[in-house]
Amino acid sequence: MRTLVAVAGGAGRLGRSVVRVLADAGREIVSIDLPGSGTPDGARASVPADLTDAEHTHRVLADIGPSAVVHLAAIAVPFSRPETELLPANVTIAHNVCDAATRIGCRSVVVTSSPTVLGYGSPAGWAPEYLPLDEAHPTRPWHAYALSKLAIELMVRMYADRGEATHFSVVRPGYVIAPEEWHGAPTQDGHTVTERLDDPALGAKSLFNYVDARDAAELVDTLIDAAGAVPSAEVFFGCAAGPLAREPLSELLPRFHPGTTDHAAALGDGAPAFAVGKAERLLGWRPRRDWHTELSAVDMTTRQGAS
Repeated sequence: MRTLVAVAGGAGRLGRSVVRVLADAGREIVSIDLPGSGTPDGARASVPADLTDAEHTHRVLADIGPSAVVHLAAIAVPFSRPETELLPANVTIAHNVCDAATRIGCRSVVVTSSPTVLGYGSPAGWAPEYLPLDEAHPTRPWHAYALSKLAIELMVRMYADRGEATHFSVVRPGYVIAPEEWHGAPTQDGHTVTERLDDPALGAKSLFNYVDARDAAELVDTLIDAAGAVPSAEVFFGCAAGPLAREPLSELLPRFHPGTTDHAAALGDGAPAFAVGKAERLLGWRPRRDWHTELSAVDMTTRQGAS
């Protein structure tokens, strides 16, 4: 029997890949998104919904009747909306989806957080306690987006601690690169991937972390069935195995983040700022794509098309 999965935010940058990957894995998908968002490739249907309305959210999920929910819906870019709008919107939407999922008896819920909860880029300065960063590193959010994501992580912990039957998992995906962005489409900041590689200042604010949306989607797919393998409310980084940078981070991080100097020296050539060992150790997931392979594949396709 195919698993029915509701993907809240299925039409978004990450959502489209999540829908496609889950569908390719044999799951039946219903996307939930804003009116007019369309039906992403791989979804059986798309349901328009106002997820800021708790009872409406409950009715939508009850009508779909999924055994699993993937929650991606949010104001997805820091400072893209006023802080007083972004914080309550993201927290309210996540609460409504998680609450409705538990009320209808969903087996599994996977929610997305963000590496920004760690607080890098703070105008007051930031120094890590160690590098590479892992899921145990202390959180110090300094803007509303990061605060909303940390609140969502705590919310998920609340559900787990009170013994809900629904199993929860949290993914902190890196800077998401959608498949079309390898081909030159703009990333969420408006630059191409090549521009981010050519100008390190563009990727510095994210500590050069990134993830191919398909790799993140494969982690989500794994977590849907993680009950029994990992405790409820576990948090996982979903990042590429290396940085989105041509120079080693031992040189780049101190240049843009002076507080990283001592710890960055220990990063080897090609090592990322974010460790993904927990997901590999507990789940068997490891990112399969990086900028070397994807840009090389694009270049090869372009050459073949020109010949």
